[in-house]
Amino acid sequence: MRAIKLSVYILGAISVSGCVPLVLGGATETAVVAAQERSVGNAIDDAGIVIKIKNLYAHQDYKDLLANVEIKVVEGRVLLTGNVDKPDSQIEAVKLAWQVYGVKEVMNEVQINDKSGFWNYAKDVWISTQVRTRLLFGKDIHNINYSVITVNQVVYLMGIAQNQEELNRATNVASSTNYVQRVVSYVRLKDDPRRGYLPN
Repeated sequence: MRAIKLSVYILGAISVSGCVPLVLGGATETAVVAAQERSVGNAIDDAGIVIKIKNLYAHQDYKDLLANVEIKVVEGRVLLTGNVDKPDSQIEAVKLAWQVYGVKEVMNEVQINDKSGFWNYAKDVWISTQVRTRLLFGKDIHNINYSVITVNQVVYLMGIAQNQEELNRATNVASSTNYVQRVVSYVRLKDDPRRGYLPN
């Protein structure tokens, strides 16, 4: 029943806003959203923010923004990662993200360098896959609440931790994965008052 309500809510939001169609992957994505610490409404708002930022990136002269900047949003907090060609592109990526209604914070981890070759990218993908797999099978870690992004062997964690102990375990999983040079955490605790929305 919750899945049906979520689908109706999403379709209604799209038709009212006139945004680019939002595809959340049907029942699987609905189940993921329902299991996360985010509310369903927050998850939908976050997905809308991603679409709006990408739409702004698509209409800029800085063509590397849409192709090279990855966007993760949790409860209005935007994490930007990736590699761009010039400092101007990095500045523009942040400036445009702040223009979207509902954005509470922008964390800029976009890098400017020439390390974005195929082998470096492949290693980053491998690292992210390993970290996600280890979180999935990690003891007492609600992996569904974590996003993992790797850029130039630096792992960025974003999401919501049940408590400090769980966050420590997740961070240790990432830092002990082969080839990881550094771990940057933007994870907030479940009861952090800065989240705005706190479950009952």
